[in-house]
Amino acid sequence: MPLPTSLIIAVALAVINLWLSIRTGQARQTAKVSSGGGGNPLLVARMRAHANFVEYVPIALILMALIESNGGSSRVLWLLGIALVIGRVLHPFGMERPSPNPFRIGGIMLTYLVTIALVVYALVILF
Repeated sequence: MPLPTSLIIAVALAVINLWLSIRTGQARQTAKVSSGGGGNPLLVARMRAHANFVEYVPIALILMALIESNGGSSRVLWLLGIALVIGRVLHPFGMERPSPNPFRIGGIMLTYLVTIALVVYALVILF
């Protein structure tokens, strides 16, 4: 069964993941740190932004694909997927600014809300 909505959102998120990786690598190269953060605040912020992405995005994508494969509304999944993409773009910019700030808070809140909505939607489909 094709999962076009999940696939397109996954592609968008894969591009963001590559962008985060490249930004981290650039900061690592500038700081001349091959492993760890080396006490460099920019490098640490970029590493954490990338790690945070990797911590939250896979479960959301898995839920999206499973919901879509079980007949979930593509409209709802599009809205949630776009919100997730926006949240995952906002968050890294917030990681490089003093906390709290609207980019970081907005990014993580969108991610949390999307994940909660996907969990609830999956439970509704199940029961």
